[in-house]
Amino acid sequence: MMSLKKILVATDFGEAADAALAYGRELARTFNAQLDVVHVVENVLTRGFGAEGYVASYPELQQEVEDAADRQLTSLVSAEDRQLLNATTRLLKSNSPAFTIIAYAKEHDVDLIIMGTHGRGAIAHLLMGSVAERVVRTAPCPVLTVRHPEHEFVLPDALVAVAKA
Repeated sequence: MMSLKKILVATDFGEAADAALAYGRELARTFNAQLDVVHVVENVLTRGFGAEGYVASYPELQQEVEDAADRQLTSLVSAEDRQLLNATTRLLKSNSPAFTIIAYAKEHDVDLIIMGTHGRGAIAHLLMGSVAERVVRTAPCPVLTVRHPEHEFVLPDALVAVAKA
């Protein structure tokens, strides 16, 4: 028997991540699991900038980036999610999102990671890499990757009610 107690949805706020969150919610409801929604924000203080960058503005810029990401992350999880799914949000800071997601999953005993994938072509993948692929290769638990749009098996409640009628 499969047992899921904690589900992690990693989001970059894109459409594929929104689809991944829908899957995460539904699986958390089905298995009565806790839902953790995580976003990894880049640390601009450790990022290399050209000569035109101003060191004095980095702390303010980092704070603005984190504040904006935190507002967006908080808006993804409803009061119902927090109550029924014990949903939490976590804003993490790192320049290595895959490593950070994996470390979080290990540290918090996550049973399943769900994340969106962009399904880029071979050349784009070669040049940019893939956070999802790195997570799949090294995660301590199963990983469900979701593309958008694709065949959906999670339907909004209204469609389920209409289908049953």
